[in-house]
Amino acid sequence: MRRRAIVVGSGAGGATVAKELQGEFDVTVVEAGNDFRRATLDRRAIERLRRSRLLLDPRLVRLVYPPIRFRRTPDMLLVNGIGTGGTTTMATGNGIRMDEDLRVLGLDLDPEFDEIAREIPLSTAHQRRWHSTTRRLFRTFDELGLGPVVLPKMGDAERCRHCGRCMLGCPYGRKWDSRTFLEEAVRRGARLMTGSAVTEVVIEGGRATGVVARRNALHRFVPADLVVLAAGGFGTPAILERSGIECEPTLFVDPVLTVAARVPNAWQCNEIEMPFVVQREGYILSPYFDWISSLFHPAWRHRLQDIVGIMIKLADDNIGSVSGRKVRKVLTSADRLRLDEAVGVATEILGGFGVDPHEVFLGTVHAGHPGGMLPLTEASAPTMHDDRLPENVYVADATLFPRSLGNPPILTIIAMAKRIAAICAAHVAPSRLVTSRR
Repeated sequence: MRRRAIVVGSGAGGATVAKELQGEFDVTVVEAGNDFRRATLDRRAIERLRRSRLLLDPRLVRLVYPPIRFRRTPDMLLVNGIGTGGTTTMATGNGIRMDEDLRVLGLDLDPEFDEIAREIPLSTAHQRRWHSTTRRLFRTFDELGLGPVVLPKMGDAERCRHCGRCMLGCPYGRKWDSRTFLEEAVRRGARLMTGSAVTEVVIEGGRATGVVARRNALHRFVPADLVVLAAGGFGTPAILERSGIECEPTLFVDPVLTVAARVPNAWQCNEIEMPFVVQREGYILSPYFDWISSLFHPAWRHRLQDIVGIMIKLADDNIGSVSGRKVRKVLTSADRLRLDEAVGVATEILGGFGVDPHEVFLGTVHAGHPGGMLPLTEASAPTMHDDRLPENVYVADATLFPRSLGNPPILTIIAMAKRIAAICAAHVAPSRLVTSRR
């Protein structure tokens, strides 16, 4: 009988592992959410919702965009996707390699990145169709000596429609997301269980025998020879805790704050998100239309087409934790200092763009790149396996990052997931058949 693998989650890490392992294993992907559904409201409908103030509570966004989830902390909104494709479906499709910290640990992922380049289109061709506002912003960044760099996008960037709906779910299928890998795994024979939240990994005699998954009010044991957790930086630590495995209180989330101003008929809301980036010590800056702030923040009262934003993405301190459904995360004093510096630089950029600095307004601090609670070390990097885990349990998501990237993580997660899948295929032996439990 062929070995059985359970992959928990279908985002960047989970879908990659499922694609790589199907065939070597009989793979079952267990996804807490359902099939991804993009937000279909057009700009005028969104404007009407804003005026009605029906969406004062961010959690109500699920009524029009089911895959998105919000948690509140004292300092920010925490955002993640749930459903097939995970958070990749609402990411902006940036294909940027961020493995410097992994190299320091002795982890060379060059072969995996080379393989990704053959499998996923990566292109800066979207630059040729930038709107005039984006071109002006690029010149402004450049004239200020900030060294802007065009971001490669994952997918068919040359045919991007520049509709500005990247995080709402690309309506034209131009942006790559991990459903591409998930669908390939299913075509090869993998099984997909949606609407099934894994509550724990069942461990007996130092090995995992499977997982318990909850669908509606029913709990079901799913047997496996291998369990790969890729439920994201919030989900994976919670599953490990319920399984009796403690993680580190080193959660990062990559907080985002958009600095914005009114610029009549700028139409940034109809432009590709994050077309270029500036790397600074501890944060990045990039043009960005902040849909989250536009829905809830009282300062964002202007027409959507009249708002121009500069996004700050912060590499926050690794201080925080997940326990069950509770996330404990605050901005440290060092985080706030970096954020204040970044706000000053973004305000200067908008001033160079012709905006009165006194008219600049800020958005809602929100974060959607959680990770870091089971960080790789020099000891664990060669095997991609922490000693706290049973020998046949692996983690394949941002939980493994040693610290915040302050940058888009998807490409690097995929590279790590490919390495983990190769290790599992070579070294995980089948266990005795388990057919029922609980």
